[in-house]
Amino acid sequence: MGTPDFAVPSLRLLHEQSARAGWQIVGVATQPDRPAGRGQRLAASPVKQYTAEHGLPVLQPVTLRKDPDAVAAIAALQPDLIVVAAYGLILPRSVLELPAFGCVNVHASLLPAYRGASPITVALLDGLAETGVSIMLMDAGMDTGPVLRQARTAIAAAATAATLSAQLAEQGAALLVETLPDWLRGEVAPIPQDELPGAVSICRLIAKDAGHIDWQQPAAQIERMTRAYTPWPAAYTTWRGQVFKILRAAVLPGQAEPGRVVATAHGPAVGAGDGLLLLVEVQPAGKRAMDGRSFLNGAPEFIGARLPEE
Repeated sequence: MGTPDFAVPSLRLLHEQSARAGWQIVGVATQPDRPAGRGQRLAASPVKQYTAEHGLPVLQPVTLRKDPDAVAAIAALQPDLIVVAAYGLILPRSVLELPAFGCVNVHASLLPAYRGASPITVALLDGLAETGVSIMLMDAGMDTGPVLRQARTAIAAAATAATLSAQLAEQGAALLVETLPDWLRGEVAPIPQDELPGAVSICRLIAKDAGHIDWQQPAAQIERMTRAYTPWPAAYTTWRGQVFKILRAAVLPGQAEPGRVVATAHGPAVGAGDGLLLLVEVQPAGKRAMDGRSFLNGAPEFIGARLPEE
């Protein structure tokens, strides 16, 4: 069960190692096709695209909590184990209790930290130096089940949500296929998560407007936003009443009025609550992404602007 790019490496390794490991993928569940792109045409999820390329049976229920027929379709497959990776639908108890070996989830954090829907984005926003993946046995709570195994990884200084997600997806897939044989043989003891105050943190779904920049924040925090919200929803402000995306940035010493655009030896920068934010790569409304200096060459009047500018 999975939907986005993050889930594909786990499915791929499960599929590639099925003959050697002695398991069989009896079905794949992914979310329904969604409108995408400028034309808003229906597009298959990355997981469904993989199933189409490799002839795997696919299910696309809209919901599981309110659709007994969807649950029955999964039950008919008689799964011994269900693997979940960024599926996007809540699994009711009727599904959780189907397989003899339970439902195993690939989660992109070191649980109990960052339970929920956006662990990668929030880890970047929080400026963590390290994160990782957890293979956990699912229960009725939100990422509250016992942990089977974990693996740690350093977060690169330039990591974005896209690059870190790709890295953790591969790490999680490798840890999954390493863990499953031991789990199926009864050689892994699930470890209950630490529920003490301070150990648990929750991260919610990211809203589309989360990338709107508050220039009163420190430049270091805004720079984290540019990486945490890549590729979506992007860190942005407004200039001349239109969305102005900041795709890559760096922190410079110095000070200016928060939101005021100033010229530096490195290119255009914006004053923040603490420090200056150098605009390394930007995307004005209706235009392609470009480096900050190239944008300034075509819009020298940008210097002196006060962002957000309506």
